[in-house]
Amino acid sequence: MHARHVLSIAVASLLLAACATKPSREAAFELDGDASVFLPGVVSSEYSEIRAAVSPDGASVLWGSTNRPGGAGGWDIWMSQRRDGAWSAPVAVAFDTPANEFDPAFAADGRSVYFFSNRAGGYGGDDLWQAAFDPATATFGTPVNLGAGVNSAGDEWAPTPSADGRTLLFATNGRGGAGRHDLFTSTWRDGAWQAAVPLAGEVNGPGDDFDAAWLDDGRVLVFARSDDVENAAIALWSAVRDGDRYVRAQRLDARVDVDGGWILGPSVDPAHPGILLFSGERAGGQGRADIHSIHYRVR
Repeated sequence: MHARHVLSIAVASLLLAACATKPSREAAFELDGDASVFLPGVVSSEYSEIRAAVSPDGASVLWGSTNRPGGAGGWDIWMSQRRDGAWSAPVAVAFDTPANEFDPAFAADGRSVYFFSNRAGGYGGDDLWQAAFDPATATFGTPVNLGAGVNSAGDEWAPTPSADGRTLLFATNGRGGAGRHDLFTSTWRDGAWQAAVPLAGEVNGPGDDFDAAWLDDGRVLVFARSDDVENAAIALWSAVRDGDRYVRAQRLDARVDVDGGWILGPSVDPAHPGILLFSGERAGGQGRADIHSIHYRVR
């Protein structure tokens, strides 16, 4: 073989090796523009609305309310559907009970809904459940508890499934961790959710870290943080993925967070990429807690 050809192969091999070992660039997350009220008069109202979930086809939206009348009792999950270009009047979902149902989230395929409830039949406190959903008829199946790999004797909140459906992100105060509520993940394997593990990185601290959403296929995490969720202010923070860790945690600016207020319940609108939904009381809102939306960019 010609010496020059051998040298060219060697150089190419070195370049390929360098590319293979070069670390991936961390994402950069930034808000774009100002926040606005999400579906005023339909979702956002004089009552309290927290954590909207938009179906992948954009035809259904779910959210939790602590005080909207007409539900089964306790905290209820409500639904509106887009029909002929207009959103229907909200109705309580069929799986609501006199107990609490809250924090809805659609699976990426739109065929099921995750939520938390303190209904009978769980492991204690608020447990995570899943109900089948038929997008054609907007009907739900019988809820199923997610099992001991996820649920504990404490509280589990804010289920967030990954795009491939094999990982579930949620918050719990029943599995130890760095503080009060921490962010954990569980993996679906062998027909069951496996024992949950803490989300790695700079996201779980001594207070409450909860209500998390994955943006841009998990390159960015937006989550709620409070020294004490029952008694102190709540703000949204972001972190970026570095390998299997989330780092560079920083509080969002005043376009989202309110000093001394409580902002929580982040989620994304899969029908409109680049939209972050969140909950809280802000100037110009409809009630105590509304759903708001704001554009974002991930670079």
